[in-house]
Amino acid sequence: MIAFVRGQVAALSLTSAVVEVGGVGLELMCTPGTLAQLRTGSTATLPTSMIVREDSLTLYGFADEEEKTIFELVQTASGVGPKLAQAIVAVLSPDGVRNAIASDDVRTLTKVPGIGQKGAQRIILELKDRIGVAPGTSGAGPVADAAWRDQVHQGLVGLGYNAKDADKAVDAVAGEAGAAPDVRALLRAALRSLSKA
Repeated sequence: MIAFVRGQVAALSLTSAVVEVGGVGLELMCTPGTLAQLRTGSTATLPTSMIVREDSLTLYGFADEEEKTIFELVQTASGVGPKLAQAIVAVLSPDGVRNAIASDDVRTLTKVPGIGQKGAQRIILELKDRIGVAPGTSGAGPVADAAWRDQVHQGLVGLGYNAKDADKAVDAVAGEAGAAPDVRALLRAALRSLSKA
């Protein structure tokens, strides 16, 4: 894993920077904001994240560690790959991403090209607990059996699943509900069961 790159900026393009490290030019995919801070010929230190695919190794470079952290975090949400994650950090500041997720702000997330209403809702649902938000801030407290089932069912239908699949997923996670069901956790579990199906 390459955690950061320090060296002379050898070249800049619209989407990437080439940084010379020990005689080797490493191409880093960067946001416009990061590229704007770099000058050809100057020395730069950029935190990096390496994405390994079967057919490629891609290094992404960031202005700071915060940006890198958000880039890596948002990719843990289903449907978010490195290109979309880079678009998120290009459009929104790290605090902007955190605030949007913490306050269920779908509109802010849909400002990012490639994120629609459903995608934004999914990102909020899957990342809310991991972004450092106090639990129970959005109606996720203890609820009666019928109420949690209804809420999870509505959430799945709202994300585009049909009622029949939603019913099956609710039944699949009913055993995890316990005495004080957490609707958000159950909805995430239901989404996981649907993605396996």
